Amino acid sequence: MDEGTIIPARRTTLDKLCTDLASWPDRWAIEHSDVAIGQRIVESIQPFLIDLLQQGLADKTLTRHRDHLQMLGGEIIRRRQTDPDLAKQPARELLFNLVAEDGGPLIWPSITESAQNAFDATASSRAAVVPGPRWSWWFHQGARLRRRSPESGDRH
Repeated sequence: MDEGTIIPARRTTLDKLCTDLASWPDRWAIEHSDVAIGQRIVESIQPFLIDLLQQGLADKTLTRHRDHLQMLGGEIIRRRQTDPDLAKQPARELLFNLVAEDGGPLIWPSITESAQNAFDATASSRAAVVPGPRWSWWFHQGARLRRRSPESGDRH
């Protein structure tokens, strides 16, 4: 098979997992300018979703990861609204800065500890997040990022 045959098959599978993927940026948006950054976030996480699909995970697991990635995008947009420094960053840099090796950002409004732990498992999944060189931007060599609570600035 050539690449032209493989990509449409992946797209079809991705479309089945995320039937509403194109609408995520609109749902995340707090103001109109958020839609463009939301579209870039979606573009950045599409290869991640495809890699998850290729792992042959159970539908329930794929759905959980999909939902967590949707939460991540919404949290990134929310944080851009409250942090002027984040508002200046491009999508990939936002992902890098808000996803640490031990998980994603604290979700606000607060979710249960078990839900946050499940979200963190998706965000920090090294096998899924860093399957090859195209994901190296998520984690720089030896970089350790700290997650901070949006309200207190403390690590959770």
